[in-house]
Amino acid sequence: MEEKKRDILERTKQFALRIVRLYSALPRTTVAQVIDKQVLRSGTSVGAHVREGKRSRSNAEMVSKTEGALQELEETVYWLELLVESETVKPKQLADLITEADELTAILVASVKTIKRRSEKK
Repeated sequence: MEEKKRDILERTKQFALRIVRLYSALPRTTVAQVIDKQVLRSGTSVGAHVREGKRSRSNAEMVSKTEGALQELEETVYWLELLVESETVKPKQLADLITEADELTAILVASVKTIKRRSEKK
C-alpha cells in the first residue's frame, strides 16, 4: 500500500511539473493567456489534493480530498481540450498529457471506491 501511495504522489507531482512546462511553452496570445492560467491552477492542484488526502484523519476526509483531485483533473482535461480545439496547440502535443490525466482519473476513482467499500465494512 505504501508503494502505491508513493506512486500516485509522484505521478501527480510529475503531472503538475508537466503542466508547469506546458504553461511556460504556450504562446502569449490573449486566448492562450486566459486558458493557460486556468490549466496551470487546476493541473497543479491535483497533487496537492492527493497529498492532503494522504494526511486525512478519516476515510470521509480522504474521499473528499480524492474527489477534489478528480474534479481538478476533469477541469484540467477541459482546458487542455480547449487549447487543442482553439488550435492554440496541436493535438499530438497534448496527447500524452491527456492520457496521463485519464490514467490518474482511473486510479483515483478506484481509490475512492476502495475507501468507500472499506468504510462500509466497519
